[in-house]
Amino acid sequence: MITIEELRTCIRNGMDFVKKQKDVIDAEIFASWNEHITVRLNYTSDIPCNGVHEPKSTQMNGISLWVVFRAGKGIKVGFGSVSNTISQKGIREAFRKARKNRIYDPDFKSLPIPAGKPTLENYHDPAAMEMSDETIVDLGWKGLKGALTEFNKGHFNKSIIVGGDITIIKERVAIANTHGIDDFDESTILTTNITSMIEKERVKGTGWTTSAHMPSFNPEEAGKESAESAIKTIGGERISSGTYNVIFGRQPLTDLFTNIIIPALSLSTVNVSDTPFLKKLGQRVTSDLLNVYDDGTIKGAAGSKRISCEGIPTGRTNLIYNGFLVGFLANNYLSQKLGNVFTSFIPRNGFRYYKGGRSHAIQPRICPTNIVIEGKDEIDRQSLFSKIHNGVYIGRIWYTYPINGLAAGDFTSTIIADSYLVEKGKIVKPLQPNTVRINSNIKDILNNIIALSKDKKQTIVWGGEEIVLAPEMAVQGVKLDNISGFTP
Repeated sequence: MITIEELRTCIRNGMDFVKKQKDVIDAEIFASWNEHITVRLNYTSDIPCNGVHEPKSTQMNGISLWVVFRAGKGIKVGFGSVSNTISQKGIREAFRKARKNRIYDPDFKSLPIPAGKPTLENYHDPAAMEMSDETIVDLGWKGLKGALTEFNKGHFNKSIIVGGDITIIKERVAIANTHGIDDFDESTILTTNITSMIEKERVKGTGWTTSAHMPSFNPEEAGKESAESAIKTIGGERISSGTYNVIFGRQPLTDLFTNIIIPALSLSTVNVSDTPFLKKLGQRVTSDLLNVYDDGTIKGAAGSKRISCEGIPTGRTNLIYNGFLVGFLANNYLSQKLGNVFTSFIPRNGFRYYKGGRSHAIQPRICPTNIVIEGKDEIDRQSLFSKIHNGVYIGRIWYTYPINGLAAGDFTSTIIADSYLVEKGKIVKPLQPNTVRINSNIKDILNNIIALSKDKKQTIVWGGEEIVLAPEMAVQGVKLDNISGFTP
């Protein structure tokens, strides 16, 4: 394990080296160490199995340099990185690569400049950072215990499959540049995702928990939720194609935001004109009930960070307020390229996420931290169901992707679990999984919001980099299409 002190010492010595190079105007040095530990659950009641597999661990560390070189009367910029070393030899090798890779970039304005002080300090969990293999495996058994205990209560002990994973991510980074940035960050992320199935009934349920700290991390509850949901969805019915009032549960709402909405609220898609919100800043783009913001400073949230991977303190970026588009997520490069005297974008979201950690190997992209979804007037869960009266509760979707490009707003997704039919404001029967596809336009979804619930839960979906503090959301007039189910 590489310490923060080792990372900071390396980049400070590296800055001394880079400043001595005659053709260097400015430079940024970034160093990182990450560990990614996964324990997989694979329980099968009818086939001999281990239940919980041994933990798999990957570590990654290295250095990168982003250098501004003098080139005649102009400048060129270059990026270079090296892996598996935190040393002055690594600094020199990364610098050599940066010099070799230098190019003319007319859109480059400047490296980041200092922008205030971070508000988060010592927010990670030292116990998670020092967690032993035995403790991690025990978390896996707790997740499996939660599922099997719930199945036993319901007298289900055959045709059972429980799968999923417990993941621990540890991150340490340090950054310095010639404009005066010299800072560091240390974070821990703990996630559980469990899927429980009753094969003979062709049903499955899901459960999850996400935290930055061990005391609030509960894999056993996630396992219990997954089994409970699987049992509840036995005997699901099909529905015909049509337009329905629906409630999007937390996982589907997170999936929609992760794959469709948040990418459209980034300067990355504005830069290539691939967003339905192009030239809509300051205009109403959703129901006036919706508020959305990104905030990397929420205490206890798993997506919180002290600084970005550009050395900028994290903070709150308002995106949608009472239905109006009021901001975009930004990094330093695109905030300078797309900002002007009338509009500015604070670059709080320049991160180097790669394979589950903050990586030296890539340049900063625009990535969310904690996305918070709020309603202007939030209501309790029962009132939310009353709002749709008759319709469908959608509890889990899969394979959500845009059709015809992100800018068009069209998307499709399949309802795969945890879903129910609603009559007179109450759940009356389960929906048969994998028999309904959502075919809609995200603008229609956002403009037809009926209400949002008060209660929020930290939620993450496969492939997502952000944490979504997700409520449940009622929407009217959603197009659902009947598709082929399982063949007996």
